[in-house]
Amino acid sequence: MKASTLRRGLNLWPPFLFSGIHVTAIADDYRHAHVELRMRPWNRNYVGTHFGGSLFAMTDPFWMLLAMKALGSEFWVWDKAGTIDFVKPGRGTVRADFRLREDVLDELRAATANGEKALRWFDTDVIDENGDVVAKVRKQLYVRRKPAHRDADGNGENGQN
Repeated sequence: MKASTLRRGLNLWPPFLFSGIHVTAIADDYRHAHVELRMRPWNRNYVGTHFGGSLFAMTDPFWMLLAMKALGSEFWVWDKAGTIDFVKPGRGTVRADFRLREDVLDELRAATANGEKALRWFDTDVIDENGDVVAKVRKQLYVRRKPAHRDADGNGENGQN
């Protein structure tokens, strides 16, 4: 799937659409994404700031999606855990950037080369219009290389046992 198609689909996905979450960019190589959360009457909490669930939701799928697309179909990638630390009240439009570096992908490939799982934490700051940190989000990914496909004779993809 093209990154632009995924971006449009995420923007139409009801949990994002109705929360005011807008994906402004996903790089064609799936190494970067940029997301905004716009203040709306329906995503404010009791005291008039961004609802914490919306702040977490705006960051929820991106590390998994970027890693899944960047590593390719021979890997399983799942969210394992997540935490959020609310630093200050969020007002107006807040933003989050996700940058998946090649050295991190290399680390995941190496850690899963023998079929073992890898667990890795990724950190994201949610930033307000003044550049202040509103929330710090941590997501842990589970990554594992899929077993090689075997044919009816028990041979792997390269024809070997």
